[in-house]
Amino acid sequence: MEAFLVSTGVVALGEIGDKTQLLALVLAARFQKPLPIILGILVATLANHALAGFLGNLFRSFVPTEVLTWLVALSFFAVAIWALRPDTLDDDEPPPATRWGVFGVTVVAFFLAEMGDKTQVATVVLAARFPSLAAVVLGTTLGMLLANVPVVLVGKAASAKIPFKAVRIAAALLFAALGVYALVAQGLPGA
Repeated sequence: MEAFLVSTGVVALGEIGDKTQLLALVLAARFQKPLPIILGILVATLANHALAGFLGNLFRSFVPTEVLTWLVALSFFAVAIWALRPDTLDDDEPPPATRWGVFGVTVVAFFLAEMGDKTQVATVVLAARFPSLAAVVLGTTLGMLLANVPVVLVGKAASAKIPFKAVRIAAALLFAALGVYALVAQGLPGA
């Protein structure tokens, strides 16, 4: 349960102000069809985070525990610093309408936008930290939905009211705390 709750919270908070949240806003404003956008986000996130989680689990099985603890902690610290940087999305290039429809455009756009994104990196790190791949993937996917569904439903009106800078600072503090926790929970390896 810890893996699920931590994964949900980390991604929900880390996603606020992220480029994929901005993408959700652009898709919602452009297509004004919330259900296929939300379903597209769900499918893309499950696929992307399952891949990231698999890599994190695989990494955990090959790296010695002491080294893994330090790598996980350092990764959380790096994501904390990354969370402080605001993301942008090029508004001049809205997603093109295709024969795939709103759902298809959303799946492809979200899957590609998540590649190398801080929430994907966080998913790899969480899967390396926690043994339950399913709990991590379901948690990170729920976190993604918690951050993006309201944006899709409310659209542009909500974006003006969210204090993105404060949220980025809170996310950075959460990632840094997770880095400290990773070290403390393992008894500060190497010390």
